[in-house]
Amino acid sequence: MKSLLLTLGLGLMAALRAQTLPVWDEETQDASGTWYMKAAAADEEIPWKKLESVSVTPMTIKTLAGGHLEVSQCREISTVLEKTDEPGKYTAHGGKHVVHILKSQVDGHYILSIEGEMHGQQIRMAKLVGRDPEVNPEALKDFEKVAAARGLNTQSIFIPKGHDDDDSCAP
Repeated sequence: MKSLLLTLGLGLMAALRAQTLPVWDEETQDASGTWYMKAAAADEEIPWKKLESVSVTPMTIKTLAGGHLEVSQCREISTVLEKTDEPGKYTAHGGKHVVHILKSQVDGHYILSIEGEMHGQQIRMAKLVGRDPEVNPEALKDFEKVAAARGLNTQSIFIPKGHDDDDSCAP
C-alpha cells in the first residue's frame, strides 16, 4: 500500500512539473514593439460573442527602466506592468492584477495570463499575442492547451475578426 501511494505521489509530482510552462525571459527577449491579440479565454463566461464583429487595435509595448513594461492601446489606454522578483511575473494597478508572460511553443507568440478583478468580480483570463496580425493555427492550438491547463473555459475562446491598424482608435 505504501509503495502504491509513493508511486501515485511521484506520478502526480511528475505530471505537475510537466505542466510548468516556459516564461518570458526579459533578459534575452525584447518586448518592445507592436503586438496583436490573436485569441482570449477566461474562467468565467464573458460576452465576447457579442464582440466577434469588433476589430481589435494592436498594442504597443515599451520596456521601461527596471524591467517594467508599458502596455498602450489607442494612445489613451496605458498600463504599466511592474516587474517582480519571479521571472515572467508582473503586477499592475497597484498589485490588483497579476500578469504572467508565458512563451508559446510557436516563435513570435506569447500568452498573457492575467488574474485580477473585473467589474467587481475576480477573473482569470489569458490572451494569445503575436508580432504579426495573422492567426497562426499552431499558436492557437498551443494557446488552447495552456488555457485548459490553467482551468480556463476553452469552449468560449474569443478570436477577433481582424485588427484595426488605424492609429486614431476612433469608435
